[in-house]
Amino acid sequence: MTLATRLQCIRQIWRCFGFRWIFYRGLYSARQKFGWMERRLPTSSWDRRPLASFLIDERLAAPDLYLDYRLRRAPPFLFSGDQRLLYQGLLRVWDHDRVSPQRLIDRLIAGEWRFFEHNWVQVGFPPCWLRNAITGETITGQRHWSRIPDFGHGDIKVVWEPSRFGFVYALVRAYWRTSDERYPVLFWKLVESWRAANPPQIGPNWKCGQEISFRVMAWCFGLYGFLDCPATTPERVHNLAQMIALSGERIAANFAYALSQKNNHGISEAMGLWTIGLLFPELRSAKAWLARGRRELEGQGAELIYDDGAFAQHSVNYQRLMLHDYLWSFRLGELAGQPLSVELRQRVGRAGQFLFQLQDESSGRVPYYGQNDGALILPLSNCDYQDFRPVVQAANFLSSGQRRYGDGPWDEDLLWLFGPDALQAPVERAKHIELRAEAGGYYTLRSSQGFAFTRCAKFLHRPSQADMLHVDLWWRGQNIALDAGTYSYNASPPWDNELARTLYHNTVSVDGLDQMERASRFLWLPWLHGQVRRIQRSTSGGLAYWEGSHDGYRRLRKAVDHWRGILRLPEDTWLVLDRLYSRGVHIYRLHWLLPDLAYSWQTDPAQLVLETAEGPYHLRLAALAQAGVATLVRADEHSARGWRAPYYGYREPALSLDMNVDGASVLFWSLFSPRPFQVTEADGALILESDCWQAQIRLGRGKQSELLSHVTITGTSTDMLEIP
Repeated sequence: MTLATRLQCIRQIWRCFGFRWIFYRGLYSARQKFGWMERRLPTSSWDRRPLASFLIDERLAAPDLYLDYRLRRAPPFLFSGDQRLLYQGLLRVWDHDRVSPQRLIDRLIAGEWRFFEHNWVQVGFPPCWLRNAITGETITGQRHWSRIPDFGHGDIKVVWEPSRFGFVYALVRAYWRTSDERYPVLFWKLVESWRAANPPQIGPNWKCGQEISFRVMAWCFGLYGFLDCPATTPERVHNLAQMIALSGERIAANFAYALSQKNNHGISEAMGLWTIGLLFPELRSAKAWLARGRRELEGQGAELIYDDGAFAQHSVNYQRLMLHDYLWSFRLGELAGQPLSVELRQRVGRAGQFLFQLQDESSGRVPYYGQNDGALILPLSNCDYQDFRPVVQAANFLSSGQRRYGDGPWDEDLLWLFGPDALQAPVERAKHIELRAEAGGYYTLRSSQGFAFTRCAKFLHRPSQADMLHVDLWWRGQNIALDAGTYSYNASPPWDNELARTLYHNTVSVDGLDQMERASRFLWLPWLHGQVRRIQRSTSGGLAYWEGSHDGYRRLRKAVDHWRGILRLPEDTWLVLDRLYSRGVHIYRLHWLLPDLAYSWQTDPAQLVLETAEGPYHLRLAALAQAGVATLVRADEHSARGWRAPYYGYREPALSLDMNVDGASVLFWSLFSPRPFQVTEADGALILESDCWQAQIRLGRGKQSELLSHVTITGTSTDMLEIP
C-alpha cells in the first residue's frame, strides 16, 4: 500500500467501525497478549471441574439420578424416543442405493471422514482430534487455547472440522431408520475419545466459541436421539452434561468478541447459550445464558438481517448457516414455551425468501456468491451441500406454516425440526421473480430458462471479497458464467484465499489490481460503493435492462469509472456491456469463468462454444472499435486461474476467458446465447443477427450517460426498449 492508501484505510476503519469497536479490539488484543483470558478461564482437567460444581442441586450429580432426570423431567427437544417407530416409516422413503446416512457411517467406521460435506479423507477411527488431516501437522502440547495461533498449523478449519461432530446427524438419522444399536455405540465412543483428547480450555478445539456452539448443537441432537439406547449409560450422560456445561462457560466468557465481529459468530454463539439455557435448566448459569442468548439472537437478527432478507456477511452459504441457527433456536424456544419475537420470525422468513429468489429452479442451487467455507451445520437430509431447498423449505414453514416445494428429500429437514405434521403442510407455490434486494445489493434478471445475477452494493458491513458487479449466468439448470468459490482461507500460494480477488471473478480489473486493497486476511479497505443506475423493461416485457457502477478504482491516481450493463434479449440471450473511463492509460482486463466442458475456441474474433448437456452454448466478446487480446486458460499449473472451488478444500478445472485492452477508456461487450450470432459494430451501435431475429443496439455516447440508448428487435420476435 502507498502512504496515501494507508491513510485512507485508517480513515475508513474509523468511519466504518467507529471508536468503540477500535478501542475494544485493541484492548482485546492486548489482553490476549498478556494472558487475560488464560487467567479468566485457566486450563484444567475433567476431574477438577465436576458436574456438581455447575448444578443448582448438587444431588443430581449422581449419574443414576442425573440420567433419571434427563429421561423424566428434562425439557422437550425436537423429537422424543417414543416417536422412533413412527419416524422409521417416514424416513426410508428418501433413501436410495447411492445416498443414505448408513452409507456415510459405513465410511466413517472405515476411518474415511467427510470434510466440508464433500472431501473424503482417511483419518482413522477414532481420528486424532488435534491433527490437520490435510497437512499431517498435529497441534501438540498442553497449551491454553488463547495461545494457539489461528494460522500456525495450516488451515485451522481442517483441525476443527471433525470436532464439530457433524457426523452425529448421520448417526441419529441412520439409527432412527434401522434401530441398529451400533450407531449409539459409535456416538458414545467418539464423545469419549474427544473428551480424552481435549481437557477443558486446552488445545485448538476450545479456541472458537462458534465451533463450540456447533459441537453443543450436535451433542444435544445425539443425546436426545440415543437417550433410550442400551449404550446410553448414566456415566456417559453425566459426563456429556459436564462437557456441555464447560462449553457454556467458555462461550459466555468470550462472547463479547464474537459480537464484535458482527457476523455469524455472534448469532451462532447466542444460539449456543440459548440452547444450553433451554435444555439444561439444572445448571446454575442456565438462566443467565438463556437471557443473554435471547437478547443477542433478537439484537443480532435485527441488525444483521437486512430488511430485504439479505445477510450482513455477503455470502449465500453464511446466510444458510444463519438460518439454521435461527430455525434451531425458534423451534427449541417454542417447545419450551419461550418463543422468540414475531418480528424476528418475519425477518428470518424474509431471509429464506431471499435465498428462494436466488435459486435455479431445477437444481435448487444458488450463485455461490461470497465466502464459502463448507459449513452445513444441520445436515438433516440426503440433499447435496449445494442444494438449498432443505433450508428454504424449513424457513418457509417457520414463517408461514406452509411448504415452498412439493414432496422430496428436502422434507427430511422439516421432519426433524418440526415433526411429522409438518410433512402434511400445504404447498405454497411461488414463482421466482426478479430480485431487487437494495439494502443487500443483490439483483437478478429472469428469462424463460435461466437468469442473470449481479451484485451492486453500498456496504453496511465489511465485505469479504473484491468482486463488485460480478455476474453469474444460468441456463437450463447449468451455471454458465460462475463464481470461483472459496478453496481455503489459509493455504500455500497461490491458494491462500486467492479466489476472493477481483481477477478471478466475472468482472473487469484495472492494472491487475483489486477493487479494494486487502488490508488483512479478512479485511478489504477502503470499502467501495456500488450504485444502481437503471432497471428497466420494455412495454411487452420481452427486453430487460440493468445498469450499475462502482467507485473502487477511483482511488487510483488516474481514477477509473466502471459501469456495467446487463441486457436480456429474446431466447435466453444476454449482452453484458462494460465501460471504463479514465484520464490516464490503464490495462483493462475483462474476465469470465466458465464450466469445464468440451469446447471450440477461436481468437479472432474471440468466440467460444461450450458443449453442454443441453446443447451448444455460445460466447463472444470484444472491445468496441479497439483491438483486444483474448486468452483462454484451463487449470493453470502456476496460479489459481482456470480453477473453481465448488466445495471448501476442493478444486477442479474451469475455463478462464479474458480480454485485455490498453488505453484510457474501453467499452467491452460480451454476448451469451444458446444461438450463434453474427455481430457487427457500426457507428456507435451493435447489430446482432441470428437465423430467427435481429437486434440493433444503440450505445450511449457520453462517458456519464447510460451505456444503452435504444434497442430494437425484429424478425420472429419484435420488441423495443428506449432508454430516456
